[in-house]
Amino acid sequence: MTEVCSTKSLRPDKDSDPQPVNGTEAPRILDDCAGRKETGKGMIRSKLNYGLDLADCSGCSGALALLGRPLSRRWRSQLPAAAQRARPSQQRRTLLTESHAQGPTTPSLLTQTIPQHFSSVVAAHGDRLAIISRSQGPVGRLTYRELDERSNILARGLRERGVRKGERVAVSLGNNWEFAVVTYALFKLGAILVPLNPAFNSLQVISALSHLEAAHLIIGTETNLPYKPPRENLTLLKAIIPDLTAPKLESKAVPSLKSVILVDNSSGRIDASPLSATTSFASLINSHPSQEVIPDSELHIDDIVNIQFTSGTTSMPKAACLTHHSILNNGYFIGERMLLTPRDIICCPPPLFHCFGCILGYMASATHGSTILFPSEAFNPHETLLSIQDEGATALYGVSTMFVAELELLYNGTVPRTGFENLRTGIAAGSSVPSHLMSKLHSELNLTGLTICYGMTETSPVSCMTTPDDPLIKRLDSVGRLLPHVEAKIVSTTDRTKIVPIGERGELVVSGYLVMKGYWNDVHRTSEVRVVEQLPEEHWLEKGKERVWMHTGDEAEMDELGYVKITGRIKDLIIRGGENIHPLEAENALFAHENVKEVSVVGVPDEKYGEAVAAFVVVHQGVRVGVDDAGVGDPSIDLLSISNSSPPPPSSSHSSSPTPPQTPPPESQQQQQNEEPKILTKEAVRSWVRSQLSSHLVPKYVFWVDRYPKTASGKIQKFKLREMGVKWLEDRGVPGVTSEKK
Repeated sequence: MTEVCSTKSLRPDKDSDPQPVNGTEAPRILDDCAGRKETGKGMIRSKLNYGLDLADCSGCSGALALLGRPLSRRWRSQLPAAAQRARPSQQRRTLLTESHAQGPTTPSLLTQTIPQHFSSVVAAHGDRLAIISRSQGPVGRLTYRELDERSNILARGLRERGVRKGERVAVSLGNNWEFAVVTYALFKLGAILVPLNPAFNSLQVISALSHLEAAHLIIGTETNLPYKPPRENLTLLKAIIPDLTAPKLESKAVPSLKSVILVDNSSGRIDASPLSATTSFASLINSHPSQEVIPDSELHIDDIVNIQFTSGTTSMPKAACLTHHSILNNGYFIGERMLLTPRDIICCPPPLFHCFGCILGYMASATHGSTILFPSEAFNPHETLLSIQDEGATALYGVSTMFVAELELLYNGTVPRTGFENLRTGIAAGSSVPSHLMSKLHSELNLTGLTICYGMTETSPVSCMTTPDDPLIKRLDSVGRLLPHVEAKIVSTTDRTKIVPIGERGELVVSGYLVMKGYWNDVHRTSEVRVVEQLPEEHWLEKGKERVWMHTGDEAEMDELGYVKITGRIKDLIIRGGENIHPLEAENALFAHENVKEVSVVGVPDEKYGEAVAAFVVVHQGVRVGVDDAGVGDPSIDLLSISNSSPPPPSSSHSSSPTPPQTPPPESQQQQQNEEPKILTKEAVRSWVRSQLSSHLVPKYVFWVDRYPKTASGKIQKFKLREMGVKWLEDRGVPGVTSEKK
């Protein structure tokens, strides 16, 4: 591997006002700055006053060429000597020669536990808002000092209830201040936080608790779910503890369970007072004065502090074990790459039971003294947009499906297109963001500095990320470059020891501080993906040490600058007649259609080719659809499409000529001239793809759906779509289709 020269970021003085430097604003040059001439001068100037903090490498000299004018003596004097001496001809990045890269080595890794670091944040930013839980009113607004004090009180109360270091404490709550307080209370005790999806039913909760031998459960009296009314949780609890009114908790279903703590979030709809087998959260939060919490035994940065169940897009969820060191540093470097400051307000609709919410949310905001804003307990696009407008949020988090739902409210006029001027950045994660969607986020929500994160639960979670100043094409076409102290390579899917050449596709493999310790009590599945490499004694850097590699299962490619492009899940690849088809290509093409709201492409069994392309399409509100390949839809729309073709796709040279329409009455003709009907047919879908891509990417089957089966974090479960498609085709007697799993 050829090492890529990198620099420390030019970081903002977080509490200072903009200061002109040499007639311009100070330069903003992010990691690996040299050679990025294509960014243009405008993209490397900041609205903040930046303090220079550069690694001693010639790559820092990229500042001089990119600015297009000399720095003032004050700034230039702080550049490393190599950068001061460098000439434009020397300002070139060393290019990768194989798909193997290392992230920057600066800033240094944090060496504290989460409570130690949080204590320093409270000391520096105690009076700043840490949390705004908008749905809970004034009580949901906590400063860092208040969050610290409440978590201290709760930690002491939990210890009285028997919570000890190393015990697994399951938490089933929505995005609220109670979840935030519980999180830091458990971290301070050294207990292991196990977030559960509040949508779990009783069997799923019992399975999770039993697998981890969890000793404690913290749960709301109600569960709020996206687009659904609240669900009471007493029925679920009775499946675990048959007699909730007994003086002592007994559970044959989960013998390890010692206590259940109820958070009353029902607004009086549920009376929990008779439930003597449980403990009231309110009684614990008001039980003690706020004092520093000392754990039963000393905390260590490599202690497991968080167990996250994986999303399960392709298989049963697994319990990934993460440490203080991994999640604290990951959150810190995410915030660094976003250039977060204490003045930022981060709107966080993704759930706190997922890495996106708790690490990209809590850890990124807390390590930078920023404010995290929860619009509602469960995702609500309307509340999300209103909270941005009311609170003046500067950043927005989400996955593609969330952004689509928010944009839909702007398009149909439910929410006015004003009040988003403070937004400057954010994170899009969970799945690839189509270029067409990225453009809409830039234009409609002012998210011109939106960053793209890539990762997985097992890597704490983020390994790759773009910067706000990356060239636009890189933010559209890649997931950025490696975060500091992360190493990655692309290996052959048939030979894990072979690193593929630059630009070739293979499996992405990641190494560094961020790799999980393993799956809880699952040595076999851990060994399948977490591979330990013994470095030889003569290794130049780490003699005789181990290096741990995490096999992601994602297909990717890397360019010579170290940018990584995710091309799909290896298991999601469609193999048609021996040819690999990448669903994202067809998805990006269809997403640009004006009548398509969302689309997901999967492979289904095919008698002739082994697999065929199937597109599952969600249309915009008001769009009428013809009959799809499951027999769903309006036949009259197909006839209308023949007599009055829908708007053709660009450069539709391959489209078949429509049947000439019959001459309509004058009034009808006038209406058609004024307003094109919003219709979509399966043939129009195929024609659209055919006009832009090669024929093997054209969907053989098209299905209309109202929504997708998704994971808790909003990722589409493609294996379930495949199962749905197979069933529909079997019901219609299509030959060569079986229900066997891929």
